[in-house]
Amino acid sequence: MTNILWFDQVGMADVARVGGKNASLGEMVSHLSALGVKVPGGFATTADAYRSFLTADDLEGRIRRRIDAVDVEDIAGLAAAGSEIRSWIEEQALPEDIERDIRSAYERLTAATGEGAEVTWAVRSSATAEDLPDASFAGQQETFLNISGIDNVLGAIRSVFASLYNDRAIAYRAHNGYEHHDVALSAGV
Repeated sequence: MTNILWFDQVGMADVARVGGKNASLGEMVSHLSALGVKVPGGFATTADAYRSFLTADDLEGRIRRRIDAVDVEDIAGLAAAGSEIRSWIEEQALPEDIERDIRSAYERLTAATGEGAEVTWAVRSSATAEDLPDASFAGQQETFLNISGIDNVLGAIRSVFASLYNDRAIAYRAHNGYEHHDVALSAGV
């Protein structure tokens, strides 16, 4: 299983692996850089890494049970369920191999900026179900800007994963007949 892919390794054929936004970033890095357009590099966690993260401590099972009990027409109930699910995800430790791969990618990324440089990063969500022909999930998940330091990047990645369960995204999937567990997230750094 691959936990991390660099933007220059992905393109539109990889939407199922890194989501639409990260696949598009890969296209830009691969094609525009050669034309002299400066596109910042970076990496993406994979949908496989997200799914692996959910398997730890029965997180996926807890989410399924909680989400199955939600009536999306009950706004207060929806808000409570979404908040609870997001807190579970944000508090869940990343599996050791995923954290190790993120740390390694982060070290490689920061090494390219020069020693002593104060650098901040964007940690962006990229869903595997963005911009389907009959629905658009774009803009439903979170993006975090000005993130500095590996520990904050790791926290922002968990927050990106958690944002798949914001109230709006839960309701949208329910109203449009999409299974919650069929959508995976990738975080782009």
